Amino acid sequence: MASKASTDGILVVGLGRFGGQVAASLIRLGHEVLAIDEDEQIVQKWADRLTHVVQADATDEDALRQLGVGDLRRAIVGIGTEIEASVLSVLTLNDLGVRDLWAKAISAKHGKILSAVGADHVIYPEAAMGERVAHLIASQMLDFIEFDDGYAMAKVQAPTEAIGRTLGDSKLRSKYGVTVVAVKMTGSDFTYARPETMVYGGALLIVAGKTPDVERFSSVT
Repeated sequence: MASKASTDGILVVGLGRFGGQVAASLIRLGHEVLAIDEDEQIVQKWADRLTHVVQADATDEDALRQLGVGDLRRAIVGIGTEIEASVLSVLTLNDLGVRDLWAKAISAKHGKILSAVGADHVIYPEAAMGERVAHLIASQMLDFIEFDDGYAMAKVQAPTEAIGRTLGDSKLRSKYGVTVVAVKMTGSDFTYARPETMVYGGALLIVAGKTPDVERFSSVT
């Protein structure tokens, strides 16, 4: 049996197209990943790319307990077409006490079942959604969109350093390389951001810029 991942690690169940993309993206973002798949060939394929890769049945509570899965805070079940395995994996992880449980669904009914057995977040992804989901799991971003040319936009909480100051005074663009596109104050709609816009506690920002700059900015929000 492989060694346990640290409690700060993220579990990825199923290394198909979606799960593999999520796992690879999380590694790129600097997170420790424990990945589980029943297919030995898939496990071997990913062995040199992820922190820990284990051939195991994600519905086997004893096997998951030996891996220390119950100590992990976050998990994503990327199994899609095998609905029974998907549902049982979520049920098992919930029983083990995983606190932030994400799961992929391939239909509305599938999603309802996943929610009923313990999934905190149900996603209905296209293959390209893996990168976005990884950012949402691993950071404080509330939403994230990346474009083909390395440009990204994200919805984030306003950082403490901007509270009580105008956007012009906070100099977020010069410090982080991101542009604040819109601001939403508590109880209001998003409005176009201007240098004189005052930022209050609880404000949400839509920021845009090169993907690494947006990622760096989100880490301070």
